[in-house]
Amino acid sequence: MTERSKQIFGNDIAPGAYKKAVRSKQKFIRKFGDDSTKIYPTSIQANPYIGPELGVSDIRVGEEGTADFNTEKGIIVGNIRMGFGHYRISMAIASAAHALGYEPYWMDLNSYGQTTCTKVIGAQNDLYSMGSRLSQKSRLFNRLVWEPMNYEGFRKLTYNAADQKNAELMAPVYANIPKDIPVVATHVWPAQAALHAGMKYVVNAIPDNWQMALHLAEGSIHTVQTHYAYQGYRILNGMQGNDVLNPMPEDALFYTGHYIDHELVSNIETDCAARKQRKEEGKPMRFLLTIGGAGAQKEIFAEIIRFLLPQIKEKKAALYVNVGDYRNVWEELLKEIPEMGHYAKEHFNDWEDTKKFAEDALNKDVIGIHGFWHENIFEAVYCTNLLMRSCDVLVTKPSELSFYPVPKLFIRRVGGHEQWGAIHSAEIGDGTLECRDIPHTLQMMKLFLEEKTLLCDMCDNIVKNKEAGIYDGAYKVVELAFSMKQKKF
Repeated sequence: MTERSKQIFGNDIAPGAYKKAVRSKQKFIRKFGDDSTKIYPTSIQANPYIGPELGVSDIRVGEEGTADFNTEKGIIVGNIRMGFGHYRISMAIASAAHALGYEPYWMDLNSYGQTTCTKVIGAQNDLYSMGSRLSQKSRLFNRLVWEPMNYEGFRKLTYNAADQKNAELMAPVYANIPKDIPVVATHVWPAQAALHAGMKYVVNAIPDNWQMALHLAEGSIHTVQTHYAYQGYRILNGMQGNDVLNPMPEDALFYTGHYIDHELVSNIETDCAARKQRKEEGKPMRFLLTIGGAGAQKEIFAEIIRFLLPQIKEKKAALYVNVGDYRNVWEELLKEIPEMGHYAKEHFNDWEDTKKFAEDALNKDVIGIHGFWHENIFEAVYCTNLLMRSCDVLVTKPSELSFYPVPKLFIRRVGGHEQWGAIHSAEIGDGTLECRDIPHTLQMMKLFLEEKTLLCDMCDNIVKNKEAGIYDGAYKVVELAFSMKQKKF
């Protein structure tokens, strides 16, 4: 196994930091065991949730069954179930691959419960989710712990050294997979694990606009969504204090543009024209609130709903609320704002109903409040994608949704690194500044409601951005993966 924790892109890791990385791996071995010599059975199963839409099949590790991989057109989308963001980016890659005529295989490293890989990821996921929730409840914890960790802690090369060592424990899940099938990873751990396992063609699709060593997987092709991120990653900016580091090689890093689903990109002109027409005709403005996998920021959403209720009553606004797989969040909102119940229709755990609503909303009027909850993680995440096309404004923290081609109102971030998503979106004109408190959030909502300029300008910019190829990142990532295999560069 290649040692990837002592030197990263030609930059030496201090002996003490390397020893700490080794201790981190040993700690997980003591807690979860070491299955590095185990060959798990592997099978391919149809994905019943997004398979019909995106042509996706699941790779199941540890389950007997058929595993007839398409070694010519197959592509693995490696991900982890950590919040909704990495799943959503994976869906974009799968959608683009399907549209380009390839066969996407879904490989969630956090779903193979008997493996050390999943146990290690699950433990770290639990810690991250807890920290995310605490950061929303305690300003002191957020200022002293969470923001510095997300902004500078994850940025350091020493953090990557530890991750690389831990990822050695994740490699066994790839043992029974043909090594010449391209892998696109939407989180760094599936990329690192794939490389440790000897997968030949690995693309590491970096999600964040803020450069962090957390996202490095040396040996893969790294892709980024913005030119700002390209420059930061190319020189490994700030990843070892003020040191000038050896840069990433030119052929290890590519700008692609935003990772967006084919279904959204191909309908940009139609959907933006519909938004402008609804605004011109005085139809209720449709706001989509999406609550992420950590369930954070419910308090902000509650204030937004309170503000919108008079507008909903007068049919000047309509509201979609996707609580993902957190039904308790919807119930808490109803308890806190009983008046919601007068206007709310629940679309709960009925995927056909959700799809029909999303399709009808493209051409029919929408009034009131529509709540969406799905127990299954695929439906919980993809619900937002379906609703995005017919909404007028997406209200979200500046996470992976910062890059989506829909007018966006950004509420307060969760983690310092997220602010750079809002900055990028505001600069290319398809989203607002980050509204860091409730008064500024409501101010921005009033602007959307009371005038045309903000919404129409964003719609026009989205169309221009599409013409410039800004939303073509998912297609380009897939093309890069197959160009590696075909040795075209």
